[in-house]
Amino acid sequence: MVTDPIADFLTRIRNGQMARHRIVEIPASNVKKRITEILYDKGYILKYKFEDDNKQGLIKIALKYDPQTKEPAIRSLERVSRPGLRQYAKPSEIRRVQNGLGIAIVSTSKGVMTDKEARVQNIGGEVMCNIY
Repeated sequence: MVTDPIADFLTRIRNGQMARHRIVEIPASNVKKRITEILYDKGYILKYKFEDDNKQGLIKIALKYDPQTKEPAIRSLERVSRPGLRQYAKPSEIRRVQNGLGIAIVSTSKGVMTDKEARVQNIGGEVMCNIY
C-alpha cells in the first residue's frame, strides 16, 4: 500500500528517466492527472494518455529527452509537502524554483496549478512539488 501517491508518481517518473524508459505507467487519480497535464503544458513530458480499466485507471506518460545529449527534460523532481509535514504557503510566500526557471505545483482551493498561476490569481495553498 502506498501512503503518499504523489511521491510515488514523482518517483516512477524519476526512475523511468534514470533507466531511460520511453513510457512510464502510473495508477491514475484526479490530482495525478492534473499534474500530468501541467507537466505536458510546460514541456517537461512528450505525451500522455489516460487509459480507463475497470479499476483505478492508468496514466501513460511518454518521457522527453534532449535529441543530442539524450539527457532527460526533467532535471529534478522534488516532493515538498508530504503526509507527515504539510507545507502551506500564501501567494507572496511561494518560493520560486531555480530563480523562475522551474515550476512549483500548488494545490489550491481553485484546483491544482503552477506557482506562477497561483501568484497571478493571488491564491495560496499546499506546495506539493518542485520541478526543473
